[in-house]
Amino acid sequence: MHSKITIVCGPTASGKSARAIDIAKSSDGVIINADAMQVYRELRVITARPTAEQERVVPHKLYGVVSVREAFSVSKWLALVKTAIDETLAAGKKPIITGGTGLYIKALMEGLSPIPDVPEEIRTQATTLWEEQGSEVLKARDPIMSAQLKDGDMQRHIRALEVILATGKSLSYWQEVPRVKLYPDAEFEIEYIDVAREILYERCDARFMAMMEMGALEEVKAVHAMKLDSKIPAMRIVGVPELINYLEGAYSLDEAIIKAQQATRNYAKRQITWFKHQL
Repeated sequence: MHSKITIVCGPTASGKSARAIDIAKSSDGVIINADAMQVYRELRVITARPTAEQERVVPHKLYGVVSVREAFSVSKWLALVKTAIDETLAAGKKPIITGGTGLYIKALMEGLSPIPDVPEEIRTQATTLWEEQGSEVLKARDPIMSAQLKDGDMQRHIRALEVILATGKSLSYWQEVPRVKLYPDAEFEIEYIDVAREILYERCDARFMAMMEMGALEEVKAVHAMKLDSKIPAMRIVGVPELINYLEGAYSLDEAIIKAQQATRNYAKRQITWFKHQL
């Protein structure tokens, strides 16, 4: 099936949601989320999800669809986005993929390495091994991947470790297996929202303050009460660790806000670099 799929992407606070709504209104479109932070239903405010009012203006899909308790992943997102796009096309509407998670967008366009799903107990085992032995554990089990990674890059080390524990093969092997595209005949229209760095950083700071006024701290307090593992993806969302540190007494509220604003600016900078090199 030949499909035309629009992608609106860019760093956080660049104005993607507003731009996507404009496109959707003028083209009978449906906005489909491609932001790894905005899939969590309990964290609307601190992830800057579209407001209920915005969602009433045009249809939105894949926002707030999973619990913070779930270890969400790009492979799970691909399964959901396939259904969302197919439903949108079948209804004769325009799919508008919107978000700042470059890995999701790249996987949609180019496919994903067919790495088998890693059972949760293997993920836990890999994390425990890393905490006990550090980078040496990967050097012993997968020297090829170990040589490609920085010693302090915990997340990538654990990912490589869990893959070889689960499959018996190096992540480097799976990365060489040809990708299968979700929509091999699709035409992708990409609109990247580019904002001057100093203006973007000002927006990041102002938006976090607005989030605080809208109830971000109360959201994080409710999630903190769930006593979830600090290593799961939802607990690493920008702003969440900083506010949890405030709730636990490690920071004053002002310190938490300043650190969360800095974390947001750092995140935006990483996104800019990724999109510059990948798209």
